Amino acid sequence: MARKKIALVGAGQIGGTMALVAAQKNLGDVVLIDIPMTQGMPKGKALDIMEGRSVINSSVDLQGSTDYAALKGADVVIVTAGFPRMPGMSRDDLLEKNCGVIKTVAEAIKEHAPEAFVIVITNPLDAMVYNMQKQSGLPSNKVIGMAGVLDSARLACFVADELGVSVEDVKALVLGGHGDTMVSIYESVSVGGIPLPQLMTKEKFAELAKRTAGAGGEIVNLLGRGSAFYSPATSAIHMAEAYLLDKKNVFSCAAKLNGEYGVKGLYCGVPVVVGANGVEKILEVKLTEEEKAAFNKSVEACKKNADWVDAHT
Repeated sequence: MARKKIALVGAGQIGGTMALVAAQKNLGDVVLIDIPMTQGMPKGKALDIMEGRSVINSSVDLQGSTDYAALKGADVVIVTAGFPRMPGMSRDDLLEKNCGVIKTVAEAIKEHAPEAFVIVITNPLDAMVYNMQKQSGLPSNKVIGMAGVLDSARLACFVADELGVSVEDVKALVLGGHGDTMVSIYESVSVGGIPLPQLMTKEKFAELAKRTAGAGGEIVNLLGRGSAFYSPATSAIHMAEAYLLDKKNVFSCAAKLNGEYGVKGLYCGVPVVVGANGVEKILEVKLTEEEKAAFNKSVEACKKNADWVDAHT
């Protein structure tokens, strides 16, 4: 049986990390694609990982290219191409710059890999995955955004640190847009199966939720140039793995809503089931009135950016 093919559009920090993780997991052959001005960079990163395969016990093939034709035959395409955040910038500040980038990539996917499962990482995430699906014309169940997996992982990290427990035992859930309005769900967090409200006050949780919403900016400020790449990369590969191995994993991601949560036609972070058919089901979580209000506020932020995309594309 032929190995699966994973195409990574954008060979920067996130792209290179994704290539390494995909190779370590033996998920499939990998091609790194970047723009011509990067010259040998995608080929160099692919070769670098290739030369270490005997150490990581991997037999997958890795290639680099500056030609979108290399997308051909890809089972999964993960898109991180675009301009990164800099200190002082919000994700929304990248809206205009990255809208054109996504349009170009979407047209290439439509031409060379129309059957692929597409995961978008480029910010502002909710608007960019909306733009990707619009421009590519791919079915919405095959186009999703990496946001909730990362945001939920960040919340789990902060909860585990606060309680002094293993993060492996923490399950967290973050909904809404991938930005300052994201909503951390207090009663949906558990620690070793124990509901978080039995272990942590709502006031303390609110502090951790606030840090989660600003976690990306915290890393941007610490790095000084560029944005987070290790955790976004591992989150995206986790999503790709669910699709490639038909795992039916449940996690939060930016999916297109069709009436769920009272929202229609927008991409927003919600819990979904991901398997061989892409987004196979959207799960609706019972929210408190306070959480509903916060979620609706986040939806409005997503709608504002989606409206901008519609007006300029």
